[in-house]
Amino acid sequence: MTTKKLTVLSMMAAISILLIYLIHFPIFPAAPFLEYDPADIPIFMCTFLFGPLTGLLLCVVVSFLQGILISSTAGIVGIMMHIVATGSFVLVAGNIYKRNKTRKNAAIALLAGVITMTVVMCLWNIVITPLYMKIPVSEFLKLLLPVILPFNLIKAGANALITFLLYKRIAGFIRSRQLTEME
Repeated sequence: MTTKKLTVLSMMAAISILLIYLIHFPIFPAAPFLEYDPADIPIFMCTFLFGPLTGLLLCVVVSFLQGILISSTAGIVGIMMHIVATGSFVLVAGNIYKRNKTRKNAAIALLAGVITMTVVMCLWNIVITPLYMKIPVSEFLKLLLPVILPFNLIKAGANALITFLLYKRIAGFIRSRQLTEME
């Protein structure tokens, strides 16, 4: 890993932490623990810039930093949920985009990432959330379709859309400053 690449990743990690610190709010009153935040956008951008493995590494680092510095009440559960959610998105979208770096393929990759994250998080929430909230799975399942599914679609969809709209400009800026050597 070059110093330039490490610098870009560090800056994007800091931006991600700043975004979750400044912007986070619940979408559904029935599940106030599910908050929208735009912290994944810099991770998605780095995934497109440097590839899915680098994106996953950044996801893990940011997840631990967020869990320690900002979302400390969720502890290791929150950290793991973020790694699984964003990591599933990054691996799918990053692998699709790296094969053909066009605008059309970026849209396909982001859509695939949204679908993957939504499905993975619905399944992961069925396993983890009842344990975390200390409620029966049957009670939690009542939240799955009206809250968990739409929340993950909204969060992943909004972050994917913002990434799609901003990526070329941000990537162009980073490349113009010779801050990156592409993989």
